[in-house]
Amino acid sequence: MRSLALLLLFASTAAAGDFPTWMTGSWAATIDGVKMEEQWTDSGGGVMLGLHRDIRPNGKVFFEFLRMERRDGRLAYVAQPGGRPATVFPLKTIGDQRVVFENLGHDFPQRIIYWLEGAALCARVEGGEQSQQWCWSRVTR
Repeated sequence: MRSLALLLLFASTAAAGDFPTWMTGSWAATIDGVKMEEQWTDSGGGVMLGLHRDIRPNGKVFFEFLRMERRDGRLAYVAQPGGRPATVFPLKTIGDQRVVFENLGHDFPQRIIYWLEGAALCARVEGGEQSQQWCWSRVTR
């Protein structure tokens, strides 16, 4: 029984340390006139760095610094919209092509979900009664 518990603990810890490297690269889309870009580095050095930028038709820009790193032994998503102080979303679940981060103490969003849908990278944010969703295509440079 003790061996089984240790094996399950090790498997859980190993899974929590995996990075969603399938997100690596540059992604873009234009949705309702808003040009959206999201870029992710690989997980070198134990951190994936991300950057999101929206350019509205009127020229107004929104940006967000992002990263995924290990905190307290598990993967966490750290968001800094507009460069503001960081909000941490600990890993809830991770699979081959889907990852979910959750911070129920945050107002909005409380959940951040990324997944691959065919060749597109999709993201969804949820919290309370609100949600938003986007899908981007890979950009080759």
